[in-house]
Amino acid sequence: MNNNDFMKTKPVLPLILSMSMPMVISMLVNSLYNIVDSYFVAKISENAMTSLSLVFPVQNFINSIAVGFGVGINAVISYFLGAKKKEQADNAASIGMLFSILHGILMIFICNLIMPSFLGMFTSDKEVIELGLKYSRIVFSFSIFICVSLTFEKVFQAVGKMTFTMISLMSGCIVNIILDPVLIFGLGPVKSLGINGAAIATVIGQLTTFLIYVFIYLRKDAGIKFKLRNISFDISIIKKLYAVGIPATLNMALPSVLTSALNAILSSFSGMYVVILGIYYKLQTFLYLPANGLIQGMRPIIGYNYGAGEKTRVKQIYHTTLALNSIIMIFGTIICLIIPGQLMGLFSTSPKTIHAGKTALRIICLGFIISTISVTASGALEGLGMGLKSLVISLLRYVIIIIPSAFILSRFAGVYGVWNSFWIAEVITASFSYIMVRRMFKRMP
Repeated sequence: MNNNDFMKTKPVLPLILSMSMPMVISMLVNSLYNIVDSYFVAKISENAMTSLSLVFPVQNFINSIAVGFGVGINAVISYFLGAKKKEQADNAASIGMLFSILHGILMIFICNLIMPSFLGMFTSDKEVIELGLKYSRIVFSFSIFICVSLTFEKVFQAVGKMTFTMISLMSGCIVNIILDPVLIFGLGPVKSLGINGAAIATVIGQLTTFLIYVFIYLRKDAGIKFKLRNISFDISIIKKLYAVGIPATLNMALPSVLTSALNAILSSFSGMYVVILGIYYKLQTFLYLPANGLIQGMRPIIGYNYGAGEKTRVKQIYHTTLALNSIIMIFGTIICLIIPGQLMGLFSTSPKTIHAGKTALRIICLGFIISTISVTASGALEGLGMGLKSLVISLLRYVIIIIPSAFILSRFAGVYGVWNSFWIAEVITASFSYIMVRRMFKRMP
């Protein structure tokens, strides 16, 4: 029996949980890292927190390139393994790794080049710009390690080696969490480095993850071989990688477009609302990253079963993941409704910011539960190699509906119009996603 056949023989719920739980744990630790990182940066000054919020969209863009292309690698490898084409799977992994290295090199130059102008679009405060440049120059200069690490991650996921990914991700996050206060505020012989310390801690955490991936690959049987010296540049495989990778990259990058657009709208009212939006995105990662962990566990399973022609099982995988994600979002909604002030207080000591942030959280969280439909549908479509359909969902969710809604409603209801545009976009996108998935299942061969 093929060593990946468990993906089509094991009962669906235990299979999804066994594939997803290592990723959920990793994502929860990563969420904790994001919160802790922002917590310590907020202790430097509110300007430091503002600069981090403004850098976040570009930082997310780099991750989007790496993760999006990695999703393409994951989908293609899973499909080939399901279709019993191991040689093509190895070749797809090798091509994917080479192109990821090239992507990382490009990101180093492009992102460092645009940052001064990018920050100047949203603020004229010289201190905020200076802090943002200090942080971004350090972090962006190591973009290649992000791209390569995420290629390892998606390849390991494609063959069901979720524990490898969990160990690597958690190790990097834990190192980052430990180093943050040491490098930001200083400890013993280590001098206080401020926001530079936050950036260095981030880079060391990323390098830790990369080195562990390399160590595991060299010492363990990953089920896939990188053959960089003997790559067969199969145009059909390259097309498949980008057919899923480009839409997936855009899916990941669209939140950065949204954040930048909303920052522009909110900054016309007050810089305080830019801070609140940045805090919200830090908090929502605590929900959406675990949900993404479930999606990452689902993708190789659904792709493998699609390649193996298991239509009924594909439907079961989708609906089970949808139910599990719904549980996460129900929990998040309840927490945001009950203790929004305490959540905002983790990142701000300003009573005015906390009060305004409480209202924002309570309005935005109304869309969490319904967003489960579009989030799960988008991930399933990527796993099935239907990247363009997944992109349509993300365009609706992050651009077509929410940005015009936020702009128009802000003219009538001020910042409250911006906050309400979140749940409005989720309701409309979820309705469209439901219809799209139903039609997809009916037409599936």
